[in-house]
Amino acid sequence: MIRTVESEQDVSAPVLAAYSYCEAVTGQQARNFAYGIRLLPTSKRRAMSALYAFSRRVDDIGDGTLAPDVKGVRLEETRALLARVRAGEVAEDDTDPVAVALSHTAAYFPVPLGGLDELIDGVLMDVRGETYETWDDLKVYCRCVAGAIGRLSLGVFGTEPGARGAERAPEYADTLGLALQLTNILRDVREDAEGGRTYLPADDLAKFGCSAGFDGPTPPQGSDFAGLVHFEVRRARALFAEGYRLLPMLDRRSGACVAAMAGIYRRLLDRIEREPEAVLRGRVSLPGREKAYVAVRGLSGLDARHVSRRTVRRRV
Repeated sequence: MIRTVESEQDVSAPVLAAYSYCEAVTGQQARNFAYGIRLLPTSKRRAMSALYAFSRRVDDIGDGTLAPDVKGVRLEETRALLARVRAGEVAEDDTDPVAVALSHTAAYFPVPLGGLDELIDGVLMDVRGETYETWDDLKVYCRCVAGAIGRLSLGVFGTEPGARGAERAPEYADTLGLALQLTNILRDVREDAEGGRTYLPADDLAKFGCSAGFDGPTPPQGSDFAGLVHFEVRRARALFAEGYRLLPMLDRRSGACVAAMAGIYRRLLDRIEREPEAVLRGRVSLPGREKAYVAVRGLSGLDARHVSRRTVRRRV
């Protein structure tokens, strides 16, 4: 159960300042995410920004230019900070605003902080340069870096009292995280290749003649790159379809937030499907007006109602 969060007047100045810092980080570094959480009430929006700011710190260590062994040390230091948060050892006047905001969030929302440990584990996989032979292998990574974030977010959102099937909500949140992460992998395939990383499963790459990798604006000679992309798009769509079953379990504004963020990525997936080679030429994105449309659609509850009707039809 979510505790009643204090009004702004009851939140101390240091905590408010810490949340402001996290919201600034979120707005600067995660436009799609920031767009979605605008739909939340203040307390939930702040909590989500605290989760994002901590996650961003972890990701920045993994994506930075430090030597792998130094990255490993920094990630374990971040894990130690998380342990302090979990133990309630971060004071409101601590000099680390992310730790202050995350501690306040953990005190008022039942967020499973172990999910942030999983995120650190996933980034360590990146630091070690792990590759993935099969989709089952890649799912382990995706659950660490994205599924865990879905479950953490659910801790902030909560589920509606009496929601049918709410015991499966963490599973659906996890699956929706996988859908978003696979979309990210497709969108960033060229950028990741330039950074020496390959996420798509090796057996999928081999199946479509793409084992040579993606080091240029055109597919490997003789490959069926479009076939590869369409195969992964179908996989992502199946994950979205399963994960969207979470929506009817959420309150209106939390559901709108999830629908907006997921809707943006589904539309990215549509664009990638229409023009697969675009991901080799640059980052595929949506214009602001299209994101606004997705947000309005989410706030209207259209996606949640559609999922509810579809679920009822399946039961019948």
